[in-house]
Amino acid sequence: MGYIFDRITVDSDICNGKPTIRGKRITVQTILEFLSAGEDINEILKQYPSLEYDDIMACLKFAAEFLDRKFSLMPAS
Repeated sequence: MGYIFDRITVDSDICNGKPTIRGKRITVQTILEFLSAGEDINEILKQYPSLEYDDIMACLKFAAEFLDRKFSLMPAS
């Protein structure tokens, strides 16, 4: 299991290798989707009591770091 930012983990045996929070079956994508839908951080923490505020901040940091990479689009074959 690899750790990113001390809270985000990647393990091929958990959630098909998607980035998760501290090895739990809660993906970074799930939290980002809640946030993008306008969900309040405190409400997310109520829905997922095993999460901490810093877990959600780590998801945001992960997304920001990921988007700081260069991307190139290839035409569809």
